[in-house]
Amino acid sequence: MMELSPDGEDALGALLQRYSLRSGSTERRLRALAAWVAADADAPTTVTAPEAVVRDHLADSLVALEFPAVTGARHIADLGSGAGFPGLPLAIALPDARVSLVESNGRKCAFIDRAAAACSVDNASVVYARAEQWAEGAEACDAVLARALAPLPVVVEYAAPLLAMGGTLVVWRGRRDPEEEAQADRAAAILGLEPGPPVQVHPYPGAEHRHLHPIVKVAPTPPGYPRRPGMARKRPLG
Repeated sequence: MMELSPDGEDALGALLQRYSLRSGSTERRLRALAAWVAADADAPTTVTAPEAVVRDHLADSLVALEFPAVTGARHIADLGSGAGFPGLPLAIALPDARVSLVESNGRKCAFIDRAAAACSVDNASVVYARAEQWAEGAEACDAVLARALAPLPVVVEYAAPLLAMGGTLVVWRGRRDPEEEAQADRAAAILGLEPGPPVQVHPYPGAEHRHLHPIVKVAPTPPGYPRRPGMARKRPLG
């Protein structure tokens, strides 16, 4: 069990209370996940102090539970999952959802696999692939999530072919960037998506300039997308 300072225990307790995650198995798994990230020397993150893991990883991931499009999703894809965030905490919080953690780095995939097994996260699976090459995910996801992955227009192109009709892309961002948002709006129009208003969120006390961008699939994505690997970054739409 993870050892936390009193402040860390308060933060974790508040997080569990906020999202009604006080059931024994859910709390145990979230604690185990935080402990695993803090203890594994190969964890692909610079945030490893237990209290910081609760704040910067668990809380920042679980804030997506404020979106019905996420809480009601049957199949969630976490693109560029890295150390497993936000996918693993959300898989723990949403045991009825299937969560695919898409990651192209083999070392990170191995860590996610170890973490999921250690925390008994049975509804999460690792997809060792680039988002552009994950053919099995095409039009199969009710929600696609992206946290610290790529510029907004690039993420829109990665996600559009994976979303089922009516599905929602949710992108984590810090300060708002009107120019980037305008470019993403134009890319979304090409790809059959419609951006909603960015939502300012407060995953933990003192968090500033945190926004989630919801973007809904309203029309079929044209053939030819996503383009071959690397093109979305090299020549972004919009």
